[in-house]
Amino acid sequence: MWCASCLASACAGCTCNLCASAASAVPRRSARLAYCGLFAASLVLAFLLRQFGAPLLQQIPWINAFDQTPPDAWFQMNAVLRVSLGNFLFFAIFALMMIGIKDQNDRRDAWHHGGWTAKIAVWAVLIVLMFCVPNIVITIYGNLIFLIIHIMMSLAYWQIVRVSLNHKPIVIVSEVLLILTSGIAEVLSKFGSGLFLLVQVVMLLDFTNNWNDSWVEKDEKKWEIALLVVTVVCYLATFAFSGVLFMWFNPSGHDCGLNVFFIVMTLILAFAFAIVALHPQVNGSVMPASVISVYCAYLCYTGLSSEPDDYECNGLHMHSKQVSMGALILGMLTTVLSVVYSAVRAGSSTTFLSPPSSPRSGAKNPLLGDEEKGKGDDKESEPRPVTYSYTFFHLIFALASMYSAMLLTGWTSAVSESSELMNVGWTTVWVRICTEWVTATLYIWTLIAPLLFPDRDFS
Repeated sequence: MWCASCLASACAGCTCNLCASAASAVPRRSARLAYCGLFAASLVLAFLLRQFGAPLLQQIPWINAFDQTPPDAWFQMNAVLRVSLGNFLFFAIFALMMIGIKDQNDRRDAWHHGGWTAKIAVWAVLIVLMFCVPNIVITIYGNLIFLIIHIMMSLAYWQIVRVSLNHKPIVIVSEVLLILTSGIAEVLSKFGSGLFLLVQVVMLLDFTNNWNDSWVEKDEKKWEIALLVVTVVCYLATFAFSGVLFMWFNPSGHDCGLNVFFIVMTLILAFAFAIVALHPQVNGSVMPASVISVYCAYLCYTGLSSEPDDYECNGLHMHSKQVSMGALILGMLTTVLSVVYSAVRAGSSTTFLSPPSSPRSGAKNPLLGDEEKGKGDDKESEPRPVTYSYTFFHLIFALASMYSAMLLTGWTSAVSESSELMNVGWTTVWVRICTEWVTATLYIWTLIAPLLFPDRDFS
């Protein structure tokens, strides 16, 4: 009980200090990045508790309510799930509160952008309260999180693909992938990981295309040189990384045909991206192709590094724990970047998170948006449509909260001797490799779709 009180007091103290320093400094137009800050703080807290919080949780009677104390790994996963649940509830509540907002004159628009002292306090209280609930609640959350994340990924992935690629066959592909994920909980969770990776792929496609367009539109020599430099660096990184993969995952004296196939396929895809992008009839650019090539090489590495430790072709098996921690950190980093980018793109008033009916959808605005610009000049009665879906915005954060929990717990609800090794096994290998291939398919589709369907608007 004393430790629980210390935990609550420490969190409350940190929250008060955070409120005093941060809440008053968050302008309305930076609210999206402030939400990113809360999400990042929850991720750091979950990671720290996973690494160092087991002794503390062992002293809390309603958590360590066992005749025989479980291993540290159980308390580590329990702490991560409790932080995840508190963070999920915070963003899920806001997602429900923001349903149906279409005009900035709606009172709830102010709730979304302001009141940061209260919001930070609520966020902290929710996380602290999760350490007061009985284990059965966390057990249910841990067992059902796979189903919840599957449903939310279905909605989020379908929405992103629908408004970004604007074509039904891609939605059909996503539905097929969702059907594949309808197995047992832990297998489902690994395929769910692949689906979130695909969400990251669509974000990456959106980012690279907008990056390329912004530099091309400047129509200056220095920006053309910059594009060329980025392209060359990305392709050199792809080929160099592929060479390293050959060294690590094709050790001499072993028949590693499967690993060689994965790596060679990655190189073939890199060449295919460039050939298709440079085709005269394709409205493409080699710079996005080079960035996607690097990402495919990264996915190939994550797949190969997930091979079992006892597999003779896994040249990193002697450093499995270090590789696992590296994969965890990279996964956390890409998750944070994806969520931050979704927030920034929401503020840009583009079609990325805008409702299809939004009159501002597709507008060209600065990255942090101008929805607040000129607010004092407009009358309150004048309609000012919102530039993106607030509900979907918070849904992305809720989804990422659950995904990060699964990432930190190794996508498993069972504790074993190998629980420190994140995402290891053949199921994970094939999920990552198939994600790479689907990434390639999606990118090539964005290039050839306008040729196959000239009557459709892909702008």
